[in-house]
Amino acid sequence: MSALIDERCWNHAAREAVVRCPSCRRYFCRECVTEHGGRMICAICIAGEARAADESSGWHAALWPALAAAGFLLTWLIFYYAGMMLARLPSDFFQ
Repeated sequence: MSALIDERCWNHAAREAVVRCPSCRRYFCRECVTEHGGRMICAICIAGEARAADESSGWHAALWPALAAAGFLLTWLIFYYAGMMLARLPSDFFQ
């Protein structure tokens, strides 16, 4: 295992690393990490956690297509039954 002082920043090869990201296990300089949830974490992992949080509420993304399909089905049923009622009218009604 190498010492932290021997490592370089993942994003800036000329800079000395000051922390190792607990999520991705890469080394970063002070500018590339931030404190998040009581730990120092890189921006890539923070974005990944935000994306995972968005994906965990993925039923929102499936809600709109389901509502659109339900609306299409409801519209089709209304026009179908309206057509059936018009077809049952006697032919002398239209003259």
